[in-house]
Amino acid sequence: MKKYHTLLLAIVVFKAGLGQGYQISLKTPNFKSGITYLTYYMGSNFNVADSAAISNKGTAIFKGAAKLPPGIYAIFFPGNRLRVEFLIDKEQVISVTADTTDLINKTIVTGSKENVLYDQYQKFASAKGSLIQKERNAYAASRTKEDSLLHEKNYNNYNKQLNEYREGIIKNQPNSMMAALLKAMKEPPVPTKIPITKQDSLNNYYEYKNHYWDGITFMDDRIIRTPFFLRKLERYYREVLSPAPDSIIRDVDYKLLLARSAPEMYKFLLNWLTDEYINPKYMGQDAVFVHLFEKYHSKGLSKWLNESQMDGISRRAYMLMSNLIGDKAADLDMLDVADNPTSLYNVSADYIIVCFWDPNCGHCKEVVPRLDSVYKASWKQHNVKIFGVLTPDGKADVKPEWLNFINNHKMTEWVNVYQTKEAEAKNVAEQRPGFRQLYDVSMTPTLFLLDKEKRIIAKKLTWEQMNDLLEVKWKTPSSN
Repeated sequence: MKKYHTLLLAIVVFKAGLGQGYQISLKTPNFKSGITYLTYYMGSNFNVADSAAISNKGTAIFKGAAKLPPGIYAIFFPGNRLRVEFLIDKEQVISVTADTTDLINKTIVTGSKENVLYDQYQKFASAKGSLIQKERNAYAASRTKEDSLLHEKNYNNYNKQLNEYREGIIKNQPNSMMAALLKAMKEPPVPTKIPITKQDSLNNYYEYKNHYWDGITFMDDRIIRTPFFLRKLERYYREVLSPAPDSIIRDVDYKLLLARSAPEMYKFLLNWLTDEYINPKYMGQDAVFVHLFEKYHSKGLSKWLNESQMDGISRRAYMLMSNLIGDKAADLDMLDVADNPTSLYNVSADYIIVCFWDPNCGHCKEVVPRLDSVYKASWKQHNVKIFGVLTPDGKADVKPEWLNFINNHKMTEWVNVYQTKEAEAKNVAEQRPGFRQLYDVSMTPTLFLLDKEKRIIAKKLTWEQMNDLLEVKWKTPSSN
């Protein structure tokens, strides 16, 4: 789905606004030919917004009928090793004169008042950054305590000067794009209280989390195209916020509500969140994706997506709706090895493992016998039953091979079931979801763990993970 993710982000960033358009003129004495690219930041990457050929006079023009979305942009020179950065906001007729022998001091950007502050900041930050790095290196090479203390003092002093310069811009130019970027760049303060109790640790966590987004309003489109916003977003949802689906859902609803007044931010957030949770890293987080589909996409709140993209999102959501963690599993009415009607809901046990498998699947041939072995050795003693569903790959009749596999491996203690071709065709004719959709079965083997009420406890685990989880359940009285 990474291509899908790239496409969704591209919809946000390439959909330029209405207006008089843009014209970025480049003049460089160092190149007389080649292709140069106008790019914008998206996390740690640069995405191409436009390209232009450099004339034999060292000039190039980027031009478009629609305005560029605001953010930090960069022109890459031929060879893509050197670049010059500048801000694009409301003013979009901009001239850039750049000497690549010294881009920091020999670059002049005109036509954009925002770039005056940005240019001054870049030069100051570059100078202080060099001094900070020099002191860091000197500190590492120090041989005496006195030298170490001196370089540490200098290092802290230069950092203080840089921070004071940033705070000065925020205070004196509060409405500037530069101030908005600097506020958004700030890292949340790390709690200084040393935790002694569990509650202390929780308090430190909540303090950090509550200040994580200080400086970012989610109502400012300009911070999307920066080197820090995407990384900050990724870290928040992957490392800071609780991975529990309910916590994530409350958080994303709040942020999307804030972003409704900033159309580009809203699109970016909804696209990124959709991609993040369409194939989540943690079991159960697919509930976040289903929520995004039901509350936003299915209500027509992502009109920028084309028909193919909406179809892909819809199909995936419908595959997940009926098998979310905590929900009751769909019943399965099939036939057993003797062609007797058999229902999942008629199976009584403290825990039921539903195993979708195919006797011709190489991985199944390895896993299913191991699953049966651990079942006989341990699981069945704890009132666990296995409901094994034949999941043939293709139109060929594999029932004989299925029966042979069951008999050869003595899997007769399972509840082994299959669905006839006629029953499958009837589902299709009546537009009812089949077991593959109801249980999101796209590969075999696929394992689900249900409780005695047929609620889904876990899904798509390996047999080893299933065993670990069951052992935890048996050791936890409240789970029985």
